[in-house]
Amino acid sequence: MISSSTDDLLLQLHAAALSDMQTSRPKKLVRALAYQAEDMSTEAQGLASEDALRDALERARPTDPLVEVWRRRLTDWDFASAPAWSDSTERTADRRGDVYDLLDLSEATRKLLDTLIPVSRIEAPVVITDEFTPWYTPESLQGRPWYWKSYRSYLERKGWAPDAVASLDVASDAVVERLADPTQEAAYQSKGLVVGYVQSGKTANFAGVIAKAVDAGYRLVIVLGGTLNMLRAQTQRRLDMELVGRENILRGASEYESDYADDPAWSQGKFVTFGDLPSVRGAFDIVRLTTRDDDYKSLLQGITALEFEKQEPALPLYDPRNLHRSTARLMVVKKNKDVLTKLVQDLRKIKTPLAEIPVLIVDDESDEASVNTTNLTKADSERTAINLKISELLRMLPRAQYVGYTATPFANVFVDPSDAEDIFPKDFIVSLPRPEGYMGARDFHDLDSPIPVEERTVANSNELAHVRDIVVSDEDGDDDVCLQRAMDMFVLTAAMKLYREDLGGLGDRYFQHHTMLIHESVRTEVHRELLGRVTRLWWNAGYMGPAGHERLRTLFDTDIAPVSSVRADGHAVPPSYEELARYIGPAVTRIGGDDKPIIVVNGDKDIETGQADFDKRSIWKILIGGQKLARGFTVEGLTVSYFRRRAGNASTLMQMGRWFGFREGYRDLVRLFLGRAESVGVKEIDLYEAFEAICLDEENFRTELQQYATLVDGKPQVTPAQVPPLVSQHLPWLKPTSANKMYNARLVSLNSAGQWQEPTAYPTKATDLRHNTNLWIPALNALSDDVTSLAYHFPANDTRAATTHRFDAFVGRLSSTALLDLLREVRWGQPSQFAPNLTYLTEITEAAASEVDDWLVIAPQHSKRGNRLALGGAGRRFAWFARDRRRHPLFGAISEPKHRGAALRIAGALGDSADPVTESLVAPQRGAVVVYPVVESKYRPEIDADGRLAPEKVVMTFSFVAPSTARRADGRVLRFTTIDSSKEGKAIIDTQ
Repeated sequence: MISSSTDDLLLQLHAAALSDMQTSRPKKLVRALAYQAEDMSTEAQGLASEDALRDALERARPTDPLVEVWRRRLTDWDFASAPAWSDSTERTADRRGDVYDLLDLSEATRKLLDTLIPVSRIEAPVVITDEFTPWYTPESLQGRPWYWKSYRSYLERKGWAPDAVASLDVASDAVVERLADPTQEAAYQSKGLVVGYVQSGKTANFAGVIAKAVDAGYRLVIVLGGTLNMLRAQTQRRLDMELVGRENILRGASEYESDYADDPAWSQGKFVTFGDLPSVRGAFDIVRLTTRDDDYKSLLQGITALEFEKQEPALPLYDPRNLHRSTARLMVVKKNKDVLTKLVQDLRKIKTPLAEIPVLIVDDESDEASVNTTNLTKADSERTAINLKISELLRMLPRAQYVGYTATPFANVFVDPSDAEDIFPKDFIVSLPRPEGYMGARDFHDLDSPIPVEERTVANSNELAHVRDIVVSDEDGDDDVCLQRAMDMFVLTAAMKLYREDLGGLGDRYFQHHTMLIHESVRTEVHRELLGRVTRLWWNAGYMGPAGHERLRTLFDTDIAPVSSVRADGHAVPPSYEELARYIGPAVTRIGGDDKPIIVVNGDKDIETGQADFDKRSIWKILIGGQKLARGFTVEGLTVSYFRRRAGNASTLMQMGRWFGFREGYRDLVRLFLGRAESVGVKEIDLYEAFEAICLDEENFRTELQQYATLVDGKPQVTPAQVPPLVSQHLPWLKPTSANKMYNARLVSLNSAGQWQEPTAYPTKATDLRHNTNLWIPALNALSDDVTSLAYHFPANDTRAATTHRFDAFVGRLSSTALLDLLREVRWGQPSQFAPNLTYLTEITEAAASEVDDWLVIAPQHSKRGNRLALGGAGRRFAWFARDRRRHPLFGAISEPKHRGAALRIAGALGDSADPVTESLVAPQRGAVVVYPVVESKYRPEIDADGRLAPEKVVMTFSFVAPSTARRADGRVLRFTTIDSSKEGKAIIDTQ
């Protein structure tokens, strides 16, 4: 332990020497120490040696102050992006070696530092960028990083690890350096997108970006803080507390006049303070145009609050002589039409030329409300309201930079790149790394686990450790048994937190919040019913009686104890329920001692039972809500989630995942009660499967970005405009985002291994129909002369009796290339429908190692004579099928269910058919094509006695099943692209 006065002096000496190197290259350490010691004591001068440092390091622990000083500086150098003093990759042993060389350290000192301060393995952000002119450099910012230095110090005091701070520094640099230089004469409007994880610290990143941007000269910052008042207020408070600071908030008023006077963090001194107004200390002030409680309003004190002062009136505001002596303005506004209209109107009234103001627009949750959902290519169409107002801001502020933040980016990248007034991230996309300690979708799933299902345990399976099924057991569809179990888990985990607080090991921390979230619907009438049920269950639970303790004991023994024993990460775990039992009473009192164990948050004043304001008080409650507790809102202390809400797209569903986030000290206690397989219409929806698919979509997107982020010959491989083809979809029924945000998206590929595919968009023109009929005739003539009886036996299960589907058919084989050549020539009434299938079939046929050997062509025949067509000159007759189009030019269902079992079996998608003939046709890498000659009702009377009909009056339809083995290695099902209106619908990049 380093604690003596000599060691304190050594710490002071090294802190000063390393501080001098903060914005420069590493310099010879001994020389730097000697320089600092010149004005210090003789003892200090004697400590200005490497030997003194090495002696101290040999006795040091990783948490000692001297080690922390070195950790901060080494981490900064490790993370530095392309510094002039090193050609080595950041965060590598080579980079660290370059640092040591410049410091001129001995091998012994290097080994000590490497042991105490290993090179950080935290990932860097992934950046897809267009080319840009570098301007944001340490040299250009010398002496001006006021708010960034303050924010960085705040995070360090808050307990952020040095490598986490350094990672944020690098990630925020990646954004700021791609904005336009605020002092340049020519106006340029940069637009970018930052992709984080749900509840993963995106606010910290944009707070860092704002700090650096105002330091660099941006003087108006507009933060679009969600669509709800509570989200806007949450963002305002965060920025005020961590960035703006007490002095800028008060501006000479008394402490009690602050809008945070009732906030415990204000009275506890947790808001940043500068000691005086920054302008008094040689920097510049930030004037808030919104407060915690008040959104932007037409300015009561006159429009002068938006006026920018100029020290040199003859020069434009963006001139450095004006810019760096001007006050910055900050507003956090709700994405609301009326609020944004007031802002636009006020900006038009100010005297400062709008073209001179460097503006930063930060759009939190940028895929919600901000994206235009109107197809502007249609006549008389107009932008949606919020998008229109954002477009107005961008149009009237030519120096405005737009940066969107989201965890679900698909809506943003589907925007038309050529729509200059929209928010497409044309300049950059930054994918933030997954933060250390973050608990996200992957932590609830066993993605890519090599462990067989039967060998998985709570130790090696995230699903078994954290996920519990909701089983609806009674006729009314109620799930009271599961809901009671979830509430019992909430009480047990509350007791576990109190147990850990009591035993120590958490340092100075304690569990300020402990919450359970119940999310079944956005409808207030459902919340009303839920409130009644949960209230009844709580007061009938008997937690203080023998029945309640017996339930909790069983749950502890079968769930908490097994999981925590292998996943507690060093935190205390009681050896038995008896050790935990004395904490049950205090836990129940914390939750329901005020007779209000439940908070409903949904905007319905009749049933809202309290405020979920985590800033003002400690909350140990059950929360019931919908939309208000979904996107963007952080439910602090969330430990148990009870989720049955369905959604139709990945973005919406992922944003409902409030159980994602940081769970320090109780990660092992987190439980997700989730609705599993449930029939909805003709689909069976499995929420767990849906979240797993979203996780795969998200990881695939990030992996693709990372793959293309590496520069080739100093230039980007792809630009942001070429990113949309990287979006994929693993579940066919779960789209990446809502349909009205995908009008500009086009499906590129549909990977359908082992799945029945049935195109329906056949042509109506006579020439196209004749072409298709003649195209298929050679393949039909090559089929067997005799019919083959095919069958598939479906065994009995819970929903159906055993049944056998049998039919006769002409069959024959086509090589993989022959079928592909045929399908490439087929004409369509709506070509885009089959194009994704054709892309996939091309991929599996032309792959270096082809994934399909051949196709079995099946032409089903009716069991009774009649309904036969003579096709082609050979006089062969084939069964025809009566079908009509339902929506021009689409047919409805064409195939017959009894034909599907055998075809799926032949393609390897089903198990043994129990039919020897069908089994004899099964082969590895074989697909099946089922051909249906269709005659529409208007042409059926024209079929003559010999079964002849003009070929242009026959619609040659087909269905197919690709080999079940022809799957992409990444499991991707769908891929999309975006239509760039300036390129007349052509593909943006080659998606092969």
